[in-house]
Amino acid sequence: MDYLESLRVFRAVVEAKSFTRAADMLGLTTPIVSRSISGLERRLGSRLFHRTTRQVSMTEAAERFYEGCARILDDLDALEAEASTQTREPSGVLRLVAHTTATVNRLVPLMSTFKRKHPKVTLDVTLTERPVDLVADGFDLGIVLPFMLTSDTIVTRLLERMSFVIVASPDYLQQYSMPKHPSELASHTFVATSPEHRKPQLTFRIGTEDVTVPLRFDIASNNPIFNREMVLQGFGIGVVPEAIVQKELAEGRLVRLLDDFELVDYSIDLRLAYNTRTLLPAKVKAFVEHAAAFFAEVSAPASAPDLKI
Repeated sequence: MDYLESLRVFRAVVEAKSFTRAADMLGLTTPIVSRSISGLERRLGSRLFHRTTRQVSMTEAAERFYEGCARILDDLDALEAEASTQTREPSGVLRLVAHTTATVNRLVPLMSTFKRKHPKVTLDVTLTERPVDLVADGFDLGIVLPFMLTSDTIVTRLLERMSFVIVASPDYLQQYSMPKHPSELASHTFVATSPEHRKPQLTFRIGTEDVTVPLRFDIASNNPIFNREMVLQGFGIGVVPEAIVQKELAEGRLVRLLDDFELVDYSIDLRLAYNTRTLLPAKVKAFVEHAAAFFAEVSAPASAPDLKI
């Protein structure tokens, strides 16, 4: 097996995290994959994988080698596709990381429609709410909130500007009455976002002035889903992403409050992020185009895509 093919085998093993799955992906036998990796290790003079009967993990040398290897193979694939008169169909493993809560109502329809459109792409999706380094963590793309990105060299594209709504349960409102003006919120209890993530206050634009109201709370968390559930239990008023309470609002289990008053600086940008490369792999380019079209259809006009380097 020549050197270029051994690089493709190495990449497949890394992305599949298994010699056997890599062999299946490439249409080879497991012994051929094993011999190819052994030959590559002899050429490099360094072990690339820790092997046990249950799992395969990269060595430090492999982690350093993988990024350059993937870039070379991606660029070569893209060059071949440009030189060819035929369209190359996206294929291979697409590793994507997404913010768990922010994508709760979007991710399944997004990924399922993409998979149906590109059946040769294998999806490996990780859900998290922590900061990520796309390159170091081995992800092709991220659907993330801005705070999650740890590098300035990443291309980001706005997918959706997620608005927040003020909500309460009917039981809470029956007990404490419905506020008619932002100033009345001071006498209410909130289920709040943890203070280390957002100041416990709301700012409203009333006429030409911004009016800030401090929030009193007995419960706070960093998770909007938890906050929604506590609001449903009647523990206070909540300020949550509109996308995660649409069903509850439609069913009457939650009620929107102070809709006639504009909240200031209370939204979240959901962004598509990917590595800066001159030539994107076909699978990445296909997903970028699909995600942009998907969110353009489901999002408000204010969420029109833009680019930032």
